[in-house]
Amino acid sequence: MSSNLHEIRPRPSDSEKITINLGFVDLGQVDLMVQEGFYSNRTDFIRTAIRNQLERHADVVKQSTARKSLDLGLRNYSREDLEAARRAGEMLHINVLGLATIAQDVTPELARATIASVSVLGALHASPAVKSALADRTR
Repeated sequence: MSSNLHEIRPRPSDSEKITINLGFVDLGQVDLMVQEGFYSNRTDFIRTAIRNQLERHADVVKQSTARKSLDLGLRNYSREDLEAARRAGEMLHINVLGLATIAQDVTPELARATIASVSVLGALHASPAVKSALADRTR
């Protein structure tokens, strides 16, 4: 009997949850803007405010990204990438503004053998074991 079951892998989120504290008056003003229909909910208001500030400072972000040699956006490091670096005798310096992902099949030993430093402004997704192995190399 053939099976119609397939392993479903959870899709990685394209966002990261953060928590903020707002004063009661600020929160009330946000709720008023939502109630008046300017925004669909608090999250919509906060995302819009953040995007407006990022747009306002886009030139500074662009200059800093170039000066610090940051990869902008999503950067995935596969087991094959790290094995190729090891074969070439290279050590990687991970510098990402956005999301850096180290594949789940990367062992802590391979990560330590091939990654010299990790600097991520945003989020780093890797197994807990790999994050632990790279803790002294992460800033």
